[in-house]
Amino acid sequence: MRCRRRTLRLEAALLSLALAGPAFGAPPTQTDAPAQTPSPVPVPAAGPEASAPAPADCLGEIARAAEIQGVPAPIAARLTDLPVDPEVVAATQNQAEFVKPIWAYLDANLTEARIAAGRAKLAEWAPTLAAIEARYGVDRHILVAFWGVESTYGSVLDDPGIVRPVLRSLATLACTPTPRAPYWRGELVAALQILAQDRPPAEPLTGSWAGAMGHTQFMPTVYQAYAVDFDGDGRRDIWTSVPDALASTANYLTAMGWRPGERWGSEARLEPGFDYGLADETTERSFAAWRALGATPVQAPADDGAGAVLIVPAGARGPAFLLQPNFRMILRYNTALSYALTVAHLADRLRGAPAFERDWPRGDAMLSADALKGLQARLAELGFAPGAADGKPGPRTRAALRAFQAARGLVPDGYADPALVERIKAGP
Repeated sequence: MRCRRRTLRLEAALLSLALAGPAFGAPPTQTDAPAQTPSPVPVPAAGPEASAPAPADCLGEIARAAEIQGVPAPIAARLTDLPVDPEVVAATQNQAEFVKPIWAYLDANLTEARIAAGRAKLAEWAPTLAAIEARYGVDRHILVAFWGVESTYGSVLDDPGIVRPVLRSLATLACTPTPRAPYWRGELVAALQILAQDRPPAEPLTGSWAGAMGHTQFMPTVYQAYAVDFDGDGRRDIWTSVPDALASTANYLTAMGWRPGERWGSEARLEPGFDYGLADETTERSFAAWRALGATPVQAPADDGAGAVLIVPAGARGPAFLLQPNFRMILRYNTALSYALTVAHLADRLRGAPAFERDWPRGDAMLSADALKGLQARLAELGFAPGAADGKPGPRTRAALRAFQAARGLVPDGYADPALVERIKAGP
């Protein structure tokens, strides 16, 4: 069976350390955000090499830009004297998807209580979910899984320790001198535009520390482009209307390219002696071809001719996964692999599937960004090209690890466990 390379940015998405979508409390990456959401008219913004204006001056610039884009002056004036939220600034350095090992993130989100609550929600909202499936073609289990991961089925929306005023959060981020400030300024203008609608949502706008809003956590620009009024009350209410929130999520996934009737993929059983060099995250083969090579999906696909790529995020000692194109749609919501696997696996558990067959190497510690930078630099010194020493475990770094392992007669799984790290540090 002929194989081919995927070009739909899977390399950049898998195991990326940055977010590209409206995840609860998590900012998108600079490169991915514009591709995912429509950008508003540019607002004045201090770049990373420019001196940042004082918060009052910064908010004044944004307010003027918002008025140019049609926001009434009284609404734009709400930015005046908004205080900085220090907890928001601190939260940008502590995103659970990236500071926990993948198995710790999965364990924290795939509890029996969350699975049971999700099954109850499937029963409670069955007619609504059936109508959403019929209109958008997105599986109800996936939608409820997003709902469960993003806001614990809406329960956190009433927790004042979690939800915050969206304008204040976005103003803090927009006027903090970081390379991401232009993105946050655009989101802040979008939030003001939402408040200026003929039928605005209930005030104040509330959301996560990053300005993500409602049951399934839409950023303001995503809300503008994809939120829908599914319950027919004349408002796109993702805060208090479950039908609007879930239908908006389905609308977003459909717009991103969701394939009705297809799975996200499956855990894979790998035969003894499997060639881990094939798990390069980018080469797509049919399920029939993968079986012939020794990789069998645990959950059988509807079409054995459908294509999938193979990943082993924790190397030969952890589970393997055959990922279909719909997995990329989950990654468009949030490009952390731990997040996407959580949504995918929660959806399977909600429909009655068992837990993953193979466990994770739970004794391993996750490399810090600084440690990974050092490892990348050392790989480069040894003649294996990992890309920039940026502390992000992307596809090029894992390809360099596989090349090092292959050259030393090791299993080329691309996973930097403690023994491999020490061997790379030791030299040729």
